[in-house]
Amino acid sequence: MKIREITYVALFAAFMGILGLIPPITLSFTPVPITLQTLGVLLAGGILGPRLGSLSIVVFLLVVAAGMPLLPGGRGGIGVFFGPSGGYLIGYVIAAFFIGLIFSKLHMLKFRHILAANLTAGVFSVYLTGVPVQAFVMDLPLLDAIKLSLVYVPGDLAKAAIASILVYRLQKYPIFSHSAPAQLKEG
Repeated sequence: MKIREITYVALFAAFMGILGLIPPITLSFTPVPITLQTLGVLLAGGILGPRLGSLSIVVFLLVVAAGMPLLPGGRGGIGVFFGPSGGYLIGYVIAAFFIGLIFSKLHMLKFRHILAANLTAGVFSVYLTGVPVQAFVMDLPLLDAIKLSLVYVPGDLAKAAIASILVYRLQKYPIFSHSAPAQLKEG
């Protein structure tokens, strides 16, 4: 791995940490807060590509597992992975990977493609791992956990839209394009 790649991975891991310092919106009926970190996940996959984007999220999660309180509300440590939001955290890695993979396969990224990828490969994959784990940990039927997770949808739609706008606008710069990983390998 080249120095430039390591730097990008570290920068996005740090960005995830910064997003975690923004106070969460806590809800009385669920222990999983509304946070801005999904935005960081969508940007990591969209800007860095599948390998570096998912690696930046893995680095961030390893730092959290080591005890750094970088999750909203000052949470950190290995225990967060066994709590109601543990599945969402694992979904972050999957989401960043698949968003980056989709973008790397497309020759021309139009805004609608970026938004569709952020909603399906991004937000949906986070829910795909997060909701079942939340149901298991909270001892809820899966259908009840799905209903409970609907409260997150409006915020995640907004975060997907913001990430899509940023990725769309940044793609004209070679360092931030969907082909950035290929450029990083060369230079």
